[in-house]
Amino acid sequence: MTLPALFLPHGGGPCFFMDPAGGPPDPMWRPMQAYLAGLIASLPERPRAILLVSGHWEERDVTVHVGDGQPLLFDYYGFPEHTYHLRWDAPGAPDVALRAKSLLEAAGFPVGVERERGWDHGVFIPMKVAVPDADIPLAQLSLRADLDPAAHVAIGKALAPLRDEGVLIVGSGMSFHNLRTRGPQATPYADAWDDALVAVATDPDPAHREARIVAWRDLPHAEFAHPREEHLLPLMVAMGAGGEGPAVCDYRDHVFGWAVSGFRFG
Repeated sequence: MTLPALFLPHGGGPCFFMDPAGGPPDPMWRPMQAYLAGLIASLPERPRAILLVSGHWEERDVTVHVGDGQPLLFDYYGFPEHTYHLRWDAPGAPDVALRAKSLLEAAGFPVGVERERGWDHGVFIPMKVAVPDADIPLAQLSLRADLDPAAHVAIGKALAPLRDEGVLIVGSGMSFHNLRTRGPQATPYADAWDDALVAVATDPDPAHREARIVAWRDLPHAEFAHPREEHLLPLMVAMGAGGEGPAVCDYRDHVFGWAVSGFRFG
């Protein structure tokens, strides 16, 4: 079966694992945690592997990780000590990484290969919730450091054949990512941005949808929502990979006063 391509919010730092006793996290994060926990069961079939692009890895050329993602890269700061000892020991998927490399090169993209970098928290935090037994192999793909929206949509399009090969394509970021503002004063602007983003992502006309997401800065409060766009670009990869089929917003909630959404393409 053809798997969808997903854009999911990965939360803030180790937000789902803040209790050292393993109890429930801050209530604010529970709806997002429940959404992530139900992702695999919501798919038409269990993926044989995951290809994930995170908002926390940029390279000059798009780059595939062909290692096992270990040791994990704890690229968050100021959190409790136990959160720097989390484990997510899924196997790597070098075959998927190299297949992605081949598809991208066929589309004209130069592609780097890397095996030493650990999976960042845009990978292991949401995946530790979604795949708690760490029993689905995973390959990570970088963003391209020029952060070009059209290029990232095209990257997704090149990867689309993987959806017919049992591979779940995941963009991991945040639909709103302005760490300098939080609380009710941000909510009207975040809501207006999110309403516009949902309208774009679910636009039934694929050509119109692509043109509008490439011009994302024209949406209301765009640069308030994303002073820098690295957490939005994984959505563009997922959208490109999703093809012409319909898209849905399958998660929406508020954290820190921000509207935050997740999307399923194709």
